[in-house]
Amino acid sequence: MGAVKKTTNTPGQREKSSEYFRGVLSELKKVHWPDRKQLLTYTGVVFVAVAIVSVLLWIVDSGLSIVLTQILG
Repeated sequence: MGAVKKTTNTPGQREKSSEYFRGVLSELKKVHWPDRKQLLTYTGVVFVAVAIVSVLLWIVDSGLSIVLTQILG
């Protein structure tokens, strides 16, 4: 059996982690956050798109079920 290697946070790792999170915060400040009206519009678009895809999948599933019932039944 091999020895289990313990990892410790070295000063270099802490510095890299700190730099990474500073970069993340910097990028988040550049993000264009939608206002309430845009958010509601985008949410509505997503719901409509999901509904359309759901109906299309239901139609295809029903059609395939009928075809397979005819073939196997």
